[in-house]
Amino acid sequence: MLQDVKRRNKLLAFPELKELLDEKVKQYNQPGFIDLDPILIPHQFSKKQDIEIAGLFAATLAWGQRVTIINNCRKLLGWMDHDPHNFILHHREYDLKPFLEFRHRTFNATDALYFIAFLKWYYERHDSLEDAFSVSPEEPTVEKGLGNFHNLFFSLPDFPVRTKKHIATPERKSACKRLNMYLRWMVRNDNKGVDFGIWESISPAQLICPCDVHVERVARKLRLIKRKQMDWLTAIELTGNLRKLDPSDPVKYDFALFGLGLEKF
Repeated sequence: MLQDVKRRNKLLAFPELKELLDEKVKQYNQPGFIDLDPILIPHQFSKKQDIEIAGLFAATLAWGQRVTIINNCRKLLGWMDHDPHNFILHHREYDLKPFLEFRHRTFNATDALYFIAFLKWYYERHDSLEDAFSVSPEEPTVEKGLGNFHNLFFSLPDFPVRTKKHIATPERKSACKRLNMYLRWMVRNDNKGVDFGIWESISPAQLICPCDVHVERVARKLRLIKRKQMDWLTAIELTGNLRKLDPSDPVKYDFALFGLGLEKF
C-alpha cells in the first residue's frame, strides 16, 4: 500500500489514511525498534521513580544524533550509580563533581545540576512526577499540565535562567516536542513493550503528538497540518486530526509518522 501512496498525491481518503497509519503503528510500536531510540534509557529500569527520572533526562536530551543522546544519558546515569531515585534523594555535594564536566549540545553542567536540585526538592515532597503534570479529566489536553510543570520546575530560588530553554511550555507557544514525547512514554499503556503506561491520572486521549522534524514533514505531506509554522497550535492541529482516526489514543500515530519519516516517505 505504501508504494501506491508514494506514487500518488498524498491527499488520501479517510479510510485509506487510517489503514496506512494503523499499518505503520503495528510495524513500529514494538520493542525491536527502540534499540537506537532515547526511550531505551528508561527501559533499563523497573522502579517507577527511576523510569521517571531516566525518562526525563532522556527526553530532555533528545535532540541531535540518537547514538550521542543515548551515550550521554548513559554517562549521566552512570554518575548516579544507575540508581537515579536513590542518588537524587541521598547524594552529597562531592557526588556532583562529575556533572561539572557534562555537556550535550546546549545542555551543560549548570542545567544538569539544576535538574538534580529540582528533582531532589520534588521527590522529598512527592512520590511521583506524575503529580507535577496531572490535569483534570475535564481538560481536553495536557496543556495546563505542561504549563504547571514548567512553573513548578522553575519555582526554586535562584534558578538559572539559561535552563528555561530546556523545559518548554505552551505559554510560550512552544510545540513542547520533548515533553510531549516524555508524556507519551509515561502515559500510554498498550502492552506493546515500548511506552510504559505507569501514570494513570492523564488519559491517552489528552496527550499531544510530539512534533519532531520527521513527524512534521510526513504530517504535512499527508495534509494533517496546514499551519506554516511549528508551534503549540500546530501540535494541537495535528493531534486533532489524529484524534479523528482514534479518539481514545491519537498519539499512537506518532509511531507511524516517525516511521514513515525514517522511510523517507
